[in-house]
Amino acid sequence: MSHGHWTEVARSVGLLAPDGAVASTIFAEMSALAQRTGAINLGQGFPDVDGPQHLKDAAVAAIQGGDNQYPPGPGVPAMLDAVAAHQRRCYGLEVDPRTEVLVTAGATEALAATVLALAGPGDEVVTLEPYYDSYAAAIALTGAVHRTIPLRPTPGGFRLDPADVEAAFSSRTRLLLVNTPHNPTGTVLTREELAVLADAAVAHDALVVTDEVYEHLTYDGAAHVPMATLPGMAARTVTISSAGKSLSFTGWKVGWLHARADLVTAIRTVKQFLTYVASGPFQHAVAVGLLDEDGRTGAYVASLAASLQERRDLLAGALAEAGFAPVTPRGTYFVVADGAPLGYPDGVDLCRELPERAGVVGVPVSAFCTPGGPVAEELRSYVRFTYVKERATLERAAAGLARLRG
Repeated sequence: MSHGHWTEVARSVGLLAPDGAVASTIFAEMSALAQRTGAINLGQGFPDVDGPQHLKDAAVAAIQGGDNQYPPGPGVPAMLDAVAAHQRRCYGLEVDPRTEVLVTAGATEALAATVLALAGPGDEVVTLEPYYDSYAAAIALTGAVHRTIPLRPTPGGFRLDPADVEAAFSSRTRLLLVNTPHNPTGTVLTREELAVLADAAVAHDALVVTDEVYEHLTYDGAAHVPMATLPGMAARTVTISSAGKSLSFTGWKVGWLHARADLVTAIRTVKQFLTYVASGPFQHAVAVGLLDEDGRTGAYVASLAASLQERRDLLAGALAEAGFAPVTPRGTYFVVADGAPLGYPDGVDLCRELPERAGVVGVPVSAFCTPGGPVAEELRSYVRFTYVKERATLERAAAGLARLRG
């Protein structure tokens, strides 16, 4: 691939400015703004406390035990077994740990390797919109065309319209990339919505890639339904998840995927030239966690989800009191709120003023949309905030947000 092509790819996803300089993303801008002003950073979604102590102990034990060199290419055997056991116990999915599982450097690498392996020039890749920013970059690198299905705000949250699903597919659709629970909106797709997506994929003979990193972080009784559990979809689906969100170890970068064996082989062929392998001792620790879901790890994850629901309510309530119109999420780390009632038709402008006005940083939802596209315009006034912070931090943020009313 020529230097010129790489340059155009980088420019198309906002990584390069028109003059060829490295462009600053809105995420970097907001983080820098938080540092400069001392504002509470609710823009970047990472926990401010670590996950379970017994898993940190397991990582230390693996390091002290000598697991510090390259792990096996597919992943540490204990980790492969643990992923298969997790899928069987949680969802009734039967997965061969030796041929149908691959461990990756987080879910981001799993997504990139999958898209690079399974799509190429002339193909179309369909995602939901808004979408996690790395999706557009991975699709652009393949030379495929990115098509989207809008998630539209409704009184019941962000939802799919079957007409939008049908409009996004064509005879050139190669992949459907589905994220549920969904970042940034917090939507948990229902079984009925997933069935609409599955039917479209089957009708157009497309493979499905699922990003399920928030699978255990759902609220109000919402149930995460893996696409691979729908009738006939297991052989068509690449399922991706990670330990970062559910176990609160985002820096360990332990992700995984499972799919039928030939798809895993194709993805591993690409993955070996990205990171080759990663996170050896941390794989051992995550394996302990995945096999311990009925013990300390299970108790931790259940407690985390319950705590996040309470923190979601605290932040969503503070946003509503401040004059925003929040959309209550049923999963993930994030709440999306419309800033238009505060007199801000543009979320970018609002985010740039929030640190001074309220001592809080958020991220405009338009950053998760195709620049200049219809979804970006429809959601132009919306802002994403994270509530995966300690309660005391969120209470300080709520006090700052209250100043907006004044």
